[in-house]
Amino acid sequence: MGSQNYDHHHEYEACVLENGGNIKGILTKEISMKHGRTAHNMSSSSLRMKSDIILVSKVHYGIIRNLLDNFQEVILGTKLSILFPAIPFAILAQCYGFARPWVFALSLLGLIPLAERVSFLTEQITYYTGPTVGGLLNATCGNATELIIAIFALSNNKIAVVKYSLLGSILSNLLLVLGTSLLCGGIANIRAEQKYDRRQSDMNLLMLLMAFLCHLLPMLFQYGGASMAFDADSSLQFSRAASIVMVIAYFAYLIFQLWTHRQLFEAQDEDDEENDSEEAVIGFGSGFAWLVIMTVFIAILSEYVVDTIEDASDSWGLSVSFLSIIMLPIVGNAAEHAGAIIFAFKNKLDITLGVALGSATQIGMFVVPLCVIVSWILGIKMDLNFHLLETGSLAMAIITTGFTLQDGTSHYLKGLILLLLYIVIGACFFVQRTPSDHADIANIMLHSATDANFRA
Repeated sequence: MGSQNYDHHHEYEACVLENGGNIKGILTKEISMKHGRTAHNMSSSSLRMKSDIILVSKVHYGIIRNLLDNFQEVILGTKLSILFPAIPFAILAQCYGFARPWVFALSLLGLIPLAERVSFLTEQITYYTGPTVGGLLNATCGNATELIIAIFALSNNKIAVVKYSLLGSILSNLLLVLGTSLLCGGIANIRAEQKYDRRQSDMNLLMLLMAFLCHLLPMLFQYGGASMAFDADSSLQFSRAASIVMVIAYFAYLIFQLWTHRQLFEAQDEDDEENDSEEAVIGFGSGFAWLVIMTVFIAILSEYVVDTIEDASDSWGLSVSFLSIIMLPIVGNAAEHAGAIIFAFKNKLDITLGVALGSATQIGMFVVPLCVIVSWILGIKMDLNFHLLETGSLAMAIITTGFTLQDGTSHYLKGLILLLLYIVIGACFFVQRTPSDHADIANIMLHSATDANFRA
């Protein structure tokens, strides 16, 4: 199927050139009519490398030529291909009993190109399925790395790692990615006024505020005063009900994004000559097969990360909370983050905002409640109570981002403030030594109450 697409494309290109047409303009116009590109798609394409098909085209056997062509596009067609050797090294390190911190580090490096290639393959499949199905696919695979890590952590009953990693992903998108993008874009375009469409950012921030409310209310069960007895079961039941509501709201958001108000979320970049390769480069079957392979390797490395994170914490002297909140999200979204910064350099802030805010919304309104529902099915008691420090950090990130984006213009100082706020929050979790501090405090309070009752 990939070979047929390859031959069909070159026949079409030859026909257009024969008639004196502009192949770039025609292909771009045709693709843009059939396929509304989202900010995530644009972010993925920014890291793509141009493939030289001269050597591949000389192979006479169709199957071998197709395999080589797919290998060149999928494995070598990214600027992050230099990190692919970390994947077999991580597997070998795990199999031969190397030091577990090495397994953790190699697994993190291997997840970077895998996450970017999942985004690329999702985009390729979208060319065949259309914008609606492609948008749904992107909505489920956009944060596949975080979701898979969270599921493996849940299966190992490491609820703290799940909460920290998902919270870190939201903070990373709102403060680190957006802050770095606005800072770099403001410096690169210091003499040009940077503007963006507020309607998309307002919708994403509204969704994030709803997510924050659903995190805040379970925490208030604990701090409701002496007259309200804290009931862990009440918090858990509310979290499960709120998670169902959040998932419903997220699907309503998808309807808003993909059907009724699609024009607000499509990345309009048809006139940019740098995006002249907006066409499928591999077949549908090949793209789906590669997507399955990449997902399997993400699952393998995610399991290694979850199993070795505590050993890496002990060996490096870093808290599990810091590794989960800072390092895991940066690795999981590294390619997406780089794409957002690249488009900020080009003064295309609508795409940058679509990447940062869209990913944060997807984590907060879909991945987090989905993890609560999955843990419910597995019989694990995970709620939406992220505790006081974590929930306060989330509140400050959302509120600060909302104030930053309220006027529809940007400059480097806004980005600097967001970035410095992320550093402050990161330093806070750097000095927090263990993810079980809250459990320890709860146990101390429980023992104190028991002793008091005994003395009475």
